[in-house]
Amino acid sequence: MNDHLHKATVLVLNRNWQAINVRTPAEAFCQMCNGAATALDIDRDTGAMTPVRWAEWLSLPIRDYDNAVRTPRGLIRIPTVLVLARFSRVPKKRPRFSARAIWERDGHRCQYTGRALKPGEGNIDHVVPRSRGGTTTWENCVLAAREVNTKKGSRLPEEIGLKLLKRPTAPSEVPATLLIRNHHRIPDWDHFLLPSSRHTDAAV
Repeated sequence: MNDHLHKATVLVLNRNWQAINVRTPAEAFCQMCNGAATALDIDRDTGAMTPVRWAEWLSLPIRDYDNAVRTPRGLIRIPTVLVLARFSRVPKKRPRFSARAIWERDGHRCQYTGRALKPGEGNIDHVVPRSRGGTTTWENCVLAAREVNTKKGSRLPEEIGLKLLKRPTAPSEVPATLLIRNHHRIPDWDHFLLPSSRHTDAAV
């Protein structure tokens, strides 16, 4: 039961109730205990949302759909949404480097031919191959059709007549809200996330 303490299952909102981060229950409890945050008591039947401070949270009942941790004083409900009391900004973040992020940056198109690719039709190409000192970075990785990548192998694009559609760069920073994904499919999060961020497998 206490395994839940260290999974990132608590959505963090600023004081304007805008999603800005994700924390573990252990981290959330610390912030509640020191007065930096309140948790939302969300009733899934009525949709009511009530900010609750730490002292009151300890006595809330455990409902069928709640997760809880066992403590010397008994079970304590794990919050799903936390509201920071004194933080109003929406910080900006750069998407985390990953194959999925490269697909999104490159618009699901081969960066040598411009062809739209479906899942399974493309992979990540190192413009300067790793065997020749190339790095695994935003600036050296692009989406390429599988057959193009196979043909290119360990050569430079110009060595086999390939030309990039555009120079690969790191994506711009965006509001943190746009990068949060509901990995754990927690219904309470859907009130605060964009539809495209709900119930997906992408990372924050």
